Amino acid sequence: MAVVRKKKTQPTNKTREGFKKWTAFYRENPHRFAKEYLGVNLFLYQVLLLWAMNKYSFFMYVAARGQGKSFIIAIYCVIRAILYPSSNIVLASGTKGQARLIITEKIFALKNNSKNVEREIKEFKTSANECYVVFKNGSKIQASTSSDSARGLRANILIVDEFRLLSKETIDQILRPFLNVNRTPPYLQNPKYSHLSEENKEIYISSAWYKNHHIWDSFKSYLKNMIAGKDYFVAVLPWQLSVYHKLLSKKRVEQQRTEEDFDEMSWAMEYEALFVGENENAYYKLDDIQKCRTLPKAFYPPTDREFVESKGTRKKLSNMPKQAGEIRIVSMDIALMGSNKAVKNDTTAFTLMRLLPQGDTYRRDVVYMESLAGQHAELQAIRLKQLYYDFEGDYVAMDTNGNGIAVFDNVTKVLYDKARDVEYEAWTVINDEMMDNRKMDKNAIPLIYSIKATPELNHKVATGLRSAFESQKIRLLINDIEAKEDLIENKGYLKKTPEEQVDLLKPFVQATALTNELVNLVYRVQSGYIKIEEVGTTTKDRYSSVGYGNYIATLLEQDILRANMRNDEMLQFCLF
Repeated sequence: MAVVRKKKTQPTNKTREGFKKWTAFYRENPHRFAKEYLGVNLFLYQVLLLWAMNKYSFFMYVAARGQGKSFIIAIYCVIRAILYPSSNIVLASGTKGQARLIITEKIFALKNNSKNVEREIKEFKTSANECYVVFKNGSKIQASTSSDSARGLRANILIVDEFRLLSKETIDQILRPFLNVNRTPPYLQNPKYSHLSEENKEIYISSAWYKNHHIWDSFKSYLKNMIAGKDYFVAVLPWQLSVYHKLLSKKRVEQQRTEEDFDEMSWAMEYEALFVGENENAYYKLDDIQKCRTLPKAFYPPTDREFVESKGTRKKLSNMPKQAGEIRIVSMDIALMGSNKAVKNDTTAFTLMRLLPQGDTYRRDVVYMESLAGQHAELQAIRLKQLYYDFEGDYVAMDTNGNGIAVFDNVTKVLYDKARDVEYEAWTVINDEMMDNRKMDKNAIPLIYSIKATPELNHKVATGLRSAFESQKIRLLINDIEAKEDLIENKGYLKKTPEEQVDLLKPFVQATALTNELVNLVYRVQSGYIKIEEVGTTTKDRYSSVGYGNYIATLLEQDILRANMRNDEMLQFCLF
């Protein structure tokens, strides 16, 4: 019995015309395509962003936290891939894994939640080396690294997420050359349609950043061109929009704004979507500080629970073994009152600094910072001793004026740490006979450098720290966005509890808070000395803590130089 095969029916002219009209309609209204074909409901701001992304050749979106940037990117990529056959869409990012996550999480979710999207996709690959989606109409969405290995890729649409974390050279020399080839659909071969040629698109999405970065210049350029009526679009949307659409909790926003370690500059960038810069009269320059933010690894002191659980075992609690010749300093700026809205500079700041020998000098690595507010003097003294022994410290630098005396007096006696069930030895000073006479225990160990804030010493602290930044002699931790990517890859960050995630990021957040504090401090010259001052609600607790540590590092360098000079003199005497 012969098998009768049905012939494939060819689309009629009426069907073809229908396809043309609906395609044209949806290209002009991508938000309607999202709702009617992808089955995705959008908020008004998402509707407007999708429309602008598809209309303008140069698009920039500066977003506050909680606005779903990755979701918007994923929706646009899928819409563009379906409506424009044979499109090459490249996703790049300032962070290592963000571009991949848009494909592996957001686009993958769209595929699973929409039968129409699933039918459009031919291949979905998410291996470690390759991450892309191929559509049946020839379109392709792929994730790309922002490095030299990406050279040679071609795209019609370039989307760069968190582009604030990329250098201008990377964008100009590696990413933008992807767009050297345009999409050439067959109808362009007909001369009467030559006017319908398409321009490639550049789409940049990010949180706001510092004004010394190229992102600020790009933003101003896009805004100027948009106002002039050119093929540019830029949007800046703050946190209120996220709260309005219940993407962000207002209660959480209010809680963050009242936290003791609230960082106004970080808030302005991440939630207000505002670009920030150093104070016009700033003593510390943002460019100098940013160049020193290169440390990828933080020190993590053990919690009380970890410390107690490790007793009687050989488990090492330190994640940062000492190197040969290394010296470690714990420095402290002291406050005994809790900060409030009226008084913002009453927070105790601890700094853990590694001094790594480089000839006759030390490189200063600030690997951990911590803030305390409203703590009793004895509790602060106990926390200082915890950090000192956790860090395997060699010296302590602390302010022994004013409030510092109360903490110092507690440090100079034997203290019992109830939480850890540890008794700490008494300490005393190295460099101040008067303060040494205050010690409570005659057997106190001399390891404290007493800091007394005279105009001359404050001048040395200020100028010494500025010199360390200018010469890149001091290093700070990288920003928390970069750090989070590394923690996801190497520390199982996503599997941690929210509390553990906060603890892992905290040292990097503190480094950002220090950066913001430094560039907001101003100076004036008084009686021939530099005097550092706060402006408005800014603080200088972290500045003082880091400055003290850096000052002691300089004193230790001078000891090395004096010892070398004595050795040279002895050698010359012996030769003579």
